[in-house]
Parts: sequence; structure tokens; C-alpha cells
Amino acid sequence: MPGDSVYRITEIVGTSKTSWEDAAKNAVETASETLRDLRVAEIVKLDMVIEDSKVTAYRARVNLSFKYEKYETKGK
Repeated sequence: MPGDSVYRITEIVGTSKTSWEDAAKNAVETASETLRDLRVAEIVKLDMVIEDSKVTAYRARVNLSFKYEKYETKGK
């Protein structure tokens, strides 16, 4: 049916030494280099890496949705 769409969701993790916001932004910007037609980014989990009692990295787990494209075969 024309106009109907299907979207795929994939989970990625972005990291940053400065903030969760930068970690999420890094995840989306890096994914956009290989994924087309990104639609929604949902932050599902935030955590930190701790080394020697100090925070060394912020991590954001992100669910990204993008439009699923069917590959047409010849003759259809």
C-alpha cells in the first residue's frame, strides 16, 4: 500500500569525555555516516566509566530509528 512505511530500530552506544549530551550526539552523528533517513533517537540508558575513583567517560545508549528500504528486484 503506497504511503505505508516500516522503520528499523538499532541500538548504539556513544561515548564522550565531557558529557552525556556529547556522548549521545557522537552516537547519532557517527551512525548518520552509514545509516540513511534517521528519524528518531531515543536515549535508553546513561552510564559512566569510573577509573581510580574518577569519571573518565560518559556513555549514552541510544535507540535509533530509520526508514527500512525494500530492495526491488528486476521484473517487478
